[in-house]
Amino acid sequence: MTRGRLHHVELWVPSLDRAERSWGWLLTTLGYSEHQRWDAGVSWILDGTYVVVEQSPAIASDVHDRLAPGLNHLAFHGGTRDDVDRLVEAAAEHGWALLFPDKHPHAGGPDHYAAYLENEDGYEVEIVAG
Repeated sequence: MTRGRLHHVELWVPSLDRAERSWGWLLTTLGYSEHQRWDAGVSWILDGTYVVVEQSPAIASDVHDRLAPGLNHLAFHGGTRDDVDRLVEAAAEHGWALLFPDKHPHAGGPDHYAAYLENEDGYEVEIVAG
């Protein structure tokens, strides 16, 4: 493995069922495959980097606030502009809502083609074309 490359991200979620519905769909659409599964969580892997969602019994709150200090969002390469557009079209069926619809697909600036999505639990992702 390359030194400094991201190994994994672990997200504690208030509902594993909702997380599997939204994160599972998104990650498999982006090319990840299921990696591990246990009673309280599941992970998906792509090229050695994996994303974990876990409904931990040690979670201190059932609310994620992307505007509070801490994680704001994760950004993923989404393929072509058409790939990003297709993902946005299907996102609502899987618990994701488009953020900044009045600026979409250039909410990140005129030269940045991306979709910003938020799931039912308040987690944000950025899906970048290119």
